[in-house]
Amino acid sequence: MNVAQLVVACLENEGVRHVFALPGEETLALGLALEDSAKITQVVVRHEQGAAFMADVAGRLSSYPGVCLATLGPGATNLLTGVADATLDGAPVVALTGQAGLERIHKRSHQYVDVLGMFAPVVKWGARIELPDGAPEVIRTAFRMARLERPGATHVELPEDVAEHEARGAPIPVHRTRYAAARDDAIEAAAKAINDASRPIVLVGNGVLRREAAGHGAVAALRAFVARTQLPTTHTFMAKGALDDREPAALPAVGLQRAGADLAALPELARADLVVCVGYDLIEWAPALWNPRADKRVVHVDSRPAEIDASYVVATEVVGEIADSLAALAPLVTPRPVAVKHAVDLRIAGDAAFPLWPRRVVADLRAALGDEDIVISDVGAHKVWLSRLYPAHAPNTVIVANGFAPMGIALPGAIAAKLVKPERNVVAFSGDGGFLMNVQELETAKRLGVSIVCVVLVDGRYGVIEANQQRRFGRSGGVEFGNPDFVQLARAFGIRGEAVASADELLPALRRALDGDGPALVAVPIDPRENAKLGDAF
Repeated sequence: MNVAQLVVACLENEGVRHVFALPGEETLALGLALEDSAKITQVVVRHEQGAAFMADVAGRLSSYPGVCLATLGPGATNLLTGVADATLDGAPVVALTGQAGLERIHKRSHQYVDVLGMFAPVVKWGARIELPDGAPEVIRTAFRMARLERPGATHVELPEDVAEHEARGAPIPVHRTRYAAARDDAIEAAAKAINDASRPIVLVGNGVLRREAAGHGAVAALRAFVARTQLPTTHTFMAKGALDDREPAALPAVGLQRAGADLAALPELARADLVVCVGYDLIEWAPALWNPRADKRVVHVDSRPAEIDASYVVATEVVGEIADSLAALAPLVTPRPVAVKHAVDLRIAGDAAFPLWPRRVVADLRAALGDEDIVISDVGAHKVWLSRLYPAHAPNTVIVANGFAPMGIALPGAIAAKLVKPERNVVAFSGDGGFLMNVQELETAKRLGVSIVCVVLVDGRYGVIEANQQRRFGRSGGVEFGNPDFVQLARAFGIRGEAVASADELLPALRRALDGDGPALVAVPIDPRENAKLGDAF
């Protein structure tokens, strides 16, 4: 057994089933070892950024980190955006990169750059495998660090000469981590703070979905807590589906990166004197946006201690496994009267307009999909429409990148989601700007035969930038671009393509695309003028 084969045995031991890879000369041995694996499918992609985004989404939807593989130099640099997104969005990912042989990494040589140093600012941990028998420790550490709260990306570098050395090691047994229960006095202090508050509200973050994906029942515990206490509950864009939007206490999502916008939309949050933050990451939606005067006290419920922020005014911390903490807290909190349910009206006067209004697209998408189906949102104005207006009923069914927020994630992310959850419908929800950034992965989708649907909103501009320019400066510029014929583009890749020519054609087109075999694309012209309403009340 050589080191490359030992690394693959360690990946198998970790439960990995897909490695998203683009081959290179310095990863020859590792690529062949993956091809020989009976447990792992090597998914060859068309760009390393696509591989990293696929690993990112796979990590969010499964109980083990997603894995991506690239060679040294330009292959590694192309991974960086997706790796950074995984770390900032809390997605467990292990990035593997090849490297030049040890005999030349001390000097200037072909394609060599310090990849470990380059990755260091965007990963939780990184190491080079230099000793053949040290590979199991490096791989086990990489996976453990990627999964521990707060999850993120880790990086392992394998020089090409080390990969071919003989190795005698063996994979290290995997032990999953469950966080200890919170202290009783912390639970009691949190209950007292909530009961003493005049207008408490719950703010749910992505940590709930992460602990759910890791198999620790955080969603069921959250829903039981809210049902028992009837506290009004909102959630960040990245926590959609943690609470069923049909529940009486469920409020719309929050996350606009503009001071006061969501406070105006949610009076319950604006008036609150105490916020119960459950699995909330400050990176999702900065505390200054919802607590600008620092007058709202916080009960922090998470598996890790609170971060320091002048606007995150912690009254008490409940640190432990989220599900355990909520189960212990629920019977101690005095139930409140059921709040008036917000009605998010997806159908309004003018929704038959063409080009379509974005809210009409969101409404028809919701009508076409089941409760368990998955939407992967790209980044742009459409992400905000979807995040604010799309009712989510099940956890990890709306994947939104809102920490690093990179464009181009939807198509590769949808491919990974379909591989991890093949029994579900999967939609890549993109603007025309983000879609074309990784359009080459249509070939990957076609080759794999994955039945995903790409919904591309077409307006020929970077819409959220234009809207913000108009809001702040009263004019816009540098935001428009041209587009190909998306139907012909889809057909050039050998997949089904369909253009929507009226509002009433959208829902039937979506259903046809979802019912077909293999990937499909639906191009939807939208009215960009509607983006000026992104900050309006629900």
